[in-house]
Amino acid sequence: MAKQANFYPVILAGGRGTRFWPLSRKRRAKQLLPLDGKRTMIQQTVARLLPLAPAGRLWVITNDDLRDAIAKQLPRLNRRQILAEPVGRNTAPAIGLGAFLLLRTDPTAVIGLFPSDHVIRDEQRYRETITRAIEIAEAAENIVVLGIRPSRPETGYGYIEAGSLFEGEALRVRRFTEKPNAQRASEFLAAGNYFWNSGMFLWSARTLAGALQEHLPKTAALLEEIAAAFGSKKFESTFRKLYPKCENISVDYAVLEPRSSKGEESSNIFCLPADFGWNDLGSWTALHEHQIVKQTWSDENVLMGDGTFTLDASGNYVHAPGKFVAAVGVRDLVIVETDDALLVTTRERAQDVGKIVKYLDEKKLSKLT
Repeated sequence: MAKQANFYPVILAGGRGTRFWPLSRKRRAKQLLPLDGKRTMIQQTVARLLPLAPAGRLWVITNDDLRDAIAKQLPRLNRRQILAEPVGRNTAPAIGLGAFLLLRTDPTAVIGLFPSDHVIRDEQRYRETITRAIEIAEAAENIVVLGIRPSRPETGYGYIEAGSLFEGEALRVRRFTEKPNAQRASEFLAAGNYFWNSGMFLWSARTLAGALQEHLPKTAALLEEIAAAFGSKKFESTFRKLYPKCENISVDYAVLEPRSSKGEESSNIFCLPADFGWNDLGSWTALHEHQIVKQTWSDENVLMGDGTFTLDASGNYVHAPGKFVAAVGVRDLVIVETDDALLVTTRERAQDVGKIVKYLDEKKLSKLT
């Protein structure tokens, strides 16, 4: 597939991946782990995008704890393309900084926002979808969100309500809804015109910068000043001084929701259905489900160890590298062992693993986080 001349992927890689504790830590977070094969999540993300954009046009936004490790894992990227936020300020300032940086070098730039920890089964279809999204994004002041067709009444994702047909498969967006309760999620699934919000967006740098200037003028001014210092000796000090003053807000709340309130015919927000085998691997349960789909495991037991034995056991996920794993008479457990910690929970409660990290932070047990 031909590279897109003005396409710049921006990969967000600053999260801690707390729901993958004890494997995911501050300095070796989820995106730096090989959860789905030999390559790490961020290496897979970059490899999927390289057929569309050369390494010189890829940007990564992360934090100080992860920057060195990411640079080692992505040797084809110039270190200056890996920006470390002084503090986390959510997705609007992060992607906004990318927009103002790129406007200074390529006024025609189209930006793709991509999380660093997704799994994609059909990479060819993925790139075809992104190519179509680029066409829509550069045609006007359009915003494109990749929407995943829901397969269950999931309460852990945001939803996109799609309206009328735009062009081809693209649909106009009516509104965005944050994580619903179980009843509303079931209603969305039954309605048939709702999609999961994948967190993948495309827009021209000019469109995004203009949207931030409209909806977050103070933050936009700060980001513009930071971008103006890029490449100079004062960039790091300017970045560290001004970035913490930016509003802590997601791009969904900052731009997409205000834009969608204008009505589907005038908001210029479009949903492109993304049927390429997506999974955001948000928890140990999600990883278990992904592995079950990916390959056949006996009685749906995913056992990562040095030899295994099961007896009357089903639906378990066990990660204990270097150890013989025996599961007897247990069901739907998640067991993860590292050198200094052991996690035992159920697949049903795996979403609560992040609370362990919160407890460890409160107790200042930094060696475990």
